[in-house]
Amino acid sequence: MRFLTAGESHGPKLTVIVDSFPGGVPLDPSFFNSELQRRKIGYGRGKRMQIEEDKVTFTAGVRFGETTGSPVAMEIENLDHKNWKGIMEAFAQKNKERAIFRPRPGHADLPGIIKYHREDIRDILERASARETASRVAVGALAKSFLKLFGIEIYSFVWEIGGVGVNFEKGLKSILKKKLLPAELHNLAEKNDLRMPIADRKKVYDAIDNAKKEGTSLGGVFTVVATNVPPGLGSHIQYDTRLDGVLSMLLMSIPAVKLVNVGGGIFSSKYSGKDYHDAIYYSSKGGVYRKTNYAGGIEGGITNGEDVVFTCFMKPIPTMLTPLSSFNLKALTAEEAVYERSDVTAVPACSVVAEAMLAIGIANAFMDKFGKDNITEIKQCFLDYQTSISKLWKKSI
Repeated sequence: MRFLTAGESHGPKLTVIVDSFPGGVPLDPSFFNSELQRRKIGYGRGKRMQIEEDKVTFTAGVRFGETTGSPVAMEIENLDHKNWKGIMEAFAQKNKERAIFRPRPGHADLPGIIKYHREDIRDILERASARETASRVAVGALAKSFLKLFGIEIYSFVWEIGGVGVNFEKGLKSILKKKLLPAELHNLAEKNDLRMPIADRKKVYDAIDNAKKEGTSLGGVFTVVATNVPPGLGSHIQYDTRLDGVLSMLLMSIPAVKLVNVGGGIFSSKYSGKDYHDAIYYSSKGGVYRKTNYAGGIEGGITNGEDVVFTCFMKPIPTMLTPLSSFNLKALTAEEAVYERSDVTAVPACSVVAEAMLAIGIANAFMDKFGKDNITEIKQCFLDYQTSISKLWKKSI
């Protein structure tokens, strides 16, 4: 499954084309739109999310509510585009008054204009904007629709924003020791606009309010989990087939994510082998099982039947009301970086985008193993595989 996105933050629309997606997968448009609404939530988001409706329009590859096997094309209209007439149009006259020459530290502004030899930073920031992730959420909804047919679910929840909330190390250990269930944490997180599975959130709200008053921004930490993933996805054979590496790249590609942790990797330098690795057990009733999941569901680049667990660390957003020092590209004088409308924090939204990227990666690995032409053949291959595994020890894992 391949996908490409196109579109600028304040352009007319976002467009995405998904190729090599199986035929016969039933789709519910309301599910796609609800996923996009989840991306809009979050205390600390800016006014842009109050403008956009974020609804998917399918323009190819779907008929009578099912995928046909042809490329799936989707569009998401940018309602804010009407406020950018003459600025974000393909053949409008150059608007020097709205040109930007003061790059923001931490954004793609400066390296982007150097790489693509542009003068106006808007040529870079419009595409580098996290607005593009709405397209990814749409593709993620497509991947989730496929995975649900095989019982695979994707969950996420936020631990910390600006260092406040649940200590992520304690929370993550509870997941890896199987003392907390991802589905339950996810359901708790869905009930509030911080996407945190905790009852007392006042300190987090206060931290976001204080950051807004100070004109700065906040990052955070969240975990994303895929449950009921079968063993055998990915491979140890080549570097680029190791699934932990593939999934890490997808998650790291999300704007503002600066660190991706697999399972209990962040603890690996502190623990001995006896404490870190997940012992393997067997029972005649339950088959093969583990009591812990520090591997995060992947060993040797291959899924082992446990939950696939990744934790992401998001940096503070570079666009701030109180800008950092920069310089003017035209005048070559020291000036503050440009400020445009932005969020104080977008960690809750980022966790939803991470769900999409994890779903895409898992779906791709699933199709690599079981096929991608049509859902009937894929289901039969998957059933045959489950039967073959059960014969290894006369009990399905």
